Amino acid sequence: MELKQGQVFTGERALFMSRDLHIKDSMFNDGESPLKESHNIRVEHSSFQWKYPLWYCKDVVVEDCAFFNMARAGIWYVDHISLKNCLYEAPKGLRRVNGLKLDHVEFTQAAETLWNCNDVEMNHVTARGDYFGMGCSNLKIDSFNLVGNYSFDGCKNVEVHHAKMLSKDAFWNCENVTVYDSYISGEYIGWNSKNVTFVNCMIESLQGFCYMENVVLKNCKLINTTLAFEYATVDADVTTEIDSVKNPSSGKIVCSRIRELIFDDPNIDPSKTQILEQEKQA
Repeated sequence: MELKQGQVFTGERALFMSRDLHIKDSMFNDGESPLKESHNIRVEHSSFQWKYPLWYCKDVVVEDCAFFNMARAGIWYVDHISLKNCLYEAPKGLRRVNGLKLDHVEFTQAAETLWNCNDVEMNHVTARGDYFGMGCSNLKIDSFNLVGNYSFDGCKNVEVHHAKMLSKDAFWNCENVTVYDSYISGEYIGWNSKNVTFVNCMIESLQGFCYMENVVLKNCKLINTTLAFEYATVDADVTTEIDSVKNPSSGKIVCSRIRELIFDDPNIDPSKTQILEQEKQA
């Protein structure tokens, strides 16, 4: 690979259609789309400080780099890219990426980031911003922290481990999601989703798990959770009390106690939902 080291790149399309290039200790300043349509690129210890740095690229490795606030809409329409040890300040950072690996990446302004991406691996990622992860498929996530609402809307085939999420309306309109050993705080979790499972999780929610088909909770804690499971088919094994449950469609709920059980819709048959209140070890 050709090495470019210690350089400052300016002007629109500064390295347009580059091939087999190693960029090190450099800066992409004032100039849009510097690496557009480039293939087989490695960037290390460098910074992206202007718009659209990586569009329509293939086979890219970015390590120990910074994406400044003006590196907006930074990585779109890319096939096979990995980011490691990166600080990412710009919004709308990742769109329609196929084959994405994120390892120790911090997104400080993650609004509308990670949209419509496929085959995504995330390890030790932190993000702050609304609408993170919309419309993605085939995600594997481990050690993830998020502060931002409306996350992972419309996603398919998602596996999450060891997450902390402060996120209202997380996992709406999803299909085939499993979340392990995580903490989620936010209203209205999971609405209109299908085949969603939580294992060993602590969840806080107002009107959570409603309008869901096949929502499963295994050994979970529900704290400050009210009006749960409305119009949902549910299989819940909960180790705590549930503040209130309203109009579940069918299934089974096992918990220490339901403080308020509400059936006020004449179209819902209470006999289709089995309620077992029993002391459980939290």
